[in-house]
Amino acid sequence: MNTAAAVCAAQMPAAALIWWIGSYVGYDDYAAGPYGPYVVIAAVFLLGMAVLALPFVALAHAVVHIVPADHLARLAARHVRGPVWAWHLVSVVALGVFWAGLAAVLWDMPFTSTALILAALGVLPVLGLAYFRRLTRITGRARGFWGVWAPSLSACTALFLLVVVGGMLGTVTGVLGYEPPVLSARQLAGVWRGTEGAVLRLDQGGRAELTGLPTESESGDWSADPPYAVCEGAGRWSPGEQGGRDAVVVRLDDGCGQGTYWMIGGSEREPELFARFGDPDAGEVWILVRG
Repeated sequence: MNTAAAVCAAQMPAAALIWWIGSYVGYDDYAAGPYGPYVVIAAVFLLGMAVLALPFVALAHAVVHIVPADHLARLAARHVRGPVWAWHLVSVVALGVFWAGLAAVLWDMPFTSTALILAALGVLPVLGLAYFRRLTRITGRARGFWGVWAPSLSACTALFLLVVVGGMLGTVTGVLGYEPPVLSARQLAGVWRGTEGAVLRLDQGGRAELTGLPTESESGDWSADPPYAVCEGAGRWSPGEQGGRDAVVVRLDDGCGQGTYWMIGGSEREPELFARFGDPDAGEVWILVRG
């Protein structure tokens, strides 16, 4: 159990960082201000907390997944030929499928992705256990507590740094990160709806109709409450650009508010239009979706 917990711990920080990076790939920050330093500080703080919880999380993983799969593997190896570690891999995948099915039933989690994640989290511990067992057979004695945890923590640090470097390279090269969809004028035409009954209708001929839609206030005062004017009526729209992002520029004929840039966000399948009012770094964001 100690060895299983140690080899599980080796991958936990790297796996958590991969999950964190994956959760932000394709994430739209809606043109928010640069919060990079704060994100780094928060990540370092959370990492410190994670290190304290690492042994307990690793032990839980070993108890519910790795060790039961090991027992199943030894049972299978008694009746069918093949090395125990190979049967251990098969058992880890099978048990991962079982837990993924249970999670899908109880918590409505996606079955396929959960099963793949659990299977992936089982590979390194299985190989780590096989490695330490081979050392035991060669040396004739089992390793003590630190004999297992010291190399596991070294592997933990190496894997974590590898993911950090990979994430940085992916961000610099543009492999990782959000890219807003590119929509033609024909794709932009249609009805867009927001909260509180806001509606923006864009015709292919360049005409626009607004219902309860916020626009840039004529005063341009960021401290106003609210920092926008709610307008209704007809006007014109045209493709534009703001802050390096494609946008839709909407201007009313009767002069209510100012011309407002609705930037394109979301994804190709579920596009969005959004505008930030007030302080560019911490203002109020309105989001319109197809409707």
